[in-house]
Amino acid sequence: MKLLDFILLQVKLPVRSVTNTIELLSQDATIPFIARYRKEHTGNLDEVQIESIANQIKLFQDLEKRKKAILKSIEQQNALSDELKLKIGKSVSLIELEDYYLPYKKKRKTKADAARENGLEPLAKIIMAQNQSDIKRSAERFVKGDIKNINEAIEGAKYIIAEWINEHKLVRDKLRKLFQRQAKIVSKLVKKERENENAQKYKQYFDLEETLYKMPSHRFLALHRAESEGFVKLKIEVETTTAHQQIEHIICRAGNSPSRYIVEAIEDAYKRLLKPSFTNEMITEAKKKADADAIRVFASNLEQLLMASPLGGKRILAIDPGFRSGCKVVCLDERGMLLHNETIFPHPPQKEMNMALKKIKSLVNAYNIEAISIGNGTASRETEFFIKKVSFDRDISVYIVNEAGASVYSASKIARDEFPNYDITVRGAVSIGRRLSDPLAELVKIDPKSIGVGQYQHEVEQSALKEKLDTVVMSCVNRIGVNVNTASKELLAYVSGIGPSIADNIITYRNEEGNIVSRKQLLKVPRLGEKAYEQAAGFLRIKNAKNPLDDSAVHPESYQVVEKIAKDKKVKLKELIGNKEVLEKIDLSIYITDDLGLHTLKDIVKELEKPGVDPRKAISNFQFDPTVKTIEDIKIGMKLPGIVNNITNFGCFVDIGIKESGLIHISKLANEFISDVNSVVKLGQVLEVSVVDVNVERRRIQLSLID
Repeated sequence: MKLLDFILLQVKLPVRSVTNTIELLSQDATIPFIARYRKEHTGNLDEVQIESIANQIKLFQDLEKRKKAILKSIEQQNALSDELKLKIGKSVSLIELEDYYLPYKKKRKTKADAARENGLEPLAKIIMAQNQSDIKRSAERFVKGDIKNINEAIEGAKYIIAEWINEHKLVRDKLRKLFQRQAKIVSKLVKKERENENAQKYKQYFDLEETLYKMPSHRFLALHRAESEGFVKLKIEVETTTAHQQIEHIICRAGNSPSRYIVEAIEDAYKRLLKPSFTNEMITEAKKKADADAIRVFASNLEQLLMASPLGGKRILAIDPGFRSGCKVVCLDERGMLLHNETIFPHPPQKEMNMALKKIKSLVNAYNIEAISIGNGTASRETEFFIKKVSFDRDISVYIVNEAGASVYSASKIARDEFPNYDITVRGAVSIGRRLSDPLAELVKIDPKSIGVGQYQHEVEQSALKEKLDTVVMSCVNRIGVNVNTASKELLAYVSGIGPSIADNIITYRNEEGNIVSRKQLLKVPRLGEKAYEQAAGFLRIKNAKNPLDDSAVHPESYQVVEKIAKDKKVKLKELIGNKEVLEKIDLSIYITDDLGLHTLKDIVKELEKPGVDPRKAISNFQFDPTVKTIEDIKIGMKLPGIVNNITNFGCFVDIGIKESGLIHISKLANEFISDVNSVVKLGQVLEVSVVDVNVERRRIQLSLID
């Protein structure tokens, strides 16, 4: 099977779009570049569709690699017929491929192998023929060598028949469908763990039975974790009688009742070979499905977090709050550079309130602070109340910032390289301040798994998770665009076509040569050749460049058409940019060429109307309920403002201004059935929630969006 045919079976997209996308991906074009600057080639496919094609290419390559290995193995056994070779060549799934390979697969010596060595295969064929009424008489001539009696001969023959049944393609196809439709997953507590305190968090799974294909992914992953920790045992069950009947229907001649020996062989094949095989297969497939679901949720949450509203280039005073160890305070300039740091102790046990008030007011004035950023960890609300007692001589906005992962950053090599002379408390506070200024630029420095916006992220396949999250980060970075003269190495590395090595070279080049003043100058950066330039240029911004298009999403390959439009409209290039009146009257059809189509021209005009505009929403200042400071203040029936800080398949968690986040179960999101939490709420969304239950002992709060 050819690659194009394989992909077209999996995705419902035009042949030309898929063909051209395959070609672009084979040339190492990135998904953001293809989606943004090659719309004519792809038929205006979006990033999701292009990523789907890229994933199918990888699946095809894995499939072809496995086919070659299987064909080679069977050929070495001198067992490869033209018919089998054709079937393997047409296979479109790894499961089907493994079924074809099963009879030829090298495995440890089986009971059937031992029976064959004792010459019992002819007896097995006699039994399977079902035309011999006296099997025991036929078995007499096989009693020799290690076979001591008729019963041993028949038993050995049944082992061979059981193996034939297990390797029968139609039997496996039929039973696979039965397991897929009817399999139930059964969970039982490991008795010796009944009193284990750590097991109690899985109490709801101690005696559970549920149809496997209906089980939500988060529940399966919880079960999988409970089993891996040794607290429960999992089994897959289907109706045994139904399974036996389906096997009989395939291997027995029409209208014939199977002999008791065949019935016994069927029972043995199912219990010893088929059921364990399909149990493993169903668990594996359910795990893959649950992983994919969890990764999708994590990716969606990460995208929303990375695209959170930035405050922009402001002077920020950031506070990492704490009680006994005090509050670490840092002052940052417009570029996020550290100006000053110290520690204040406004809370118990020191409670140096007056001294702290004076210090904050002094720092705000001394460093011309425009906003204050407070981490949302321990002592966050108390610190917010303290800050609001300070009498500033001008309006200073105060923001509560999600500090998830800040401790990971502060202990990382990236943070040590940035601030070699400061300890982790200073680095953590700097990160809190920079997250207010530009969440994306700061969060790219942290392993996405450490940001804490997923479900069961440590249970899923880690390489698949990393690949997907890296794709999300790259997509967000390129959607926003990057200032080449101020971006960190970590941010530059996610730009299309750049990567860590060239990002290092850009940093070195601008440190040695000064600010980069044009996109063309990028070609002087070591190892940033024509190919990397083509991929990256449209996503890199040059502020105050001689050519104003260098600070826009217009790709340099399209500069010529923009200049022609300006000439045709008899205006200078600078006068064309932002001139909505002129831009709206352009007849784009006259500028269409073989390489430049209407999709790209529309994108160019849209960008010229508002060049370099950040697609993220403007930041808003949110206030929690000032009367709520701890979980003890929460009462059933209260209505509270909150911010969504995590989304899972079973609901969303809401920060209501205290240490514990409240859960809105999916059933409490709307007055109608909801299958996708993201269809109702988004990460960072402000809500008014109702408290429906509070468990102070377990530190759990149940919330609702339904009145």
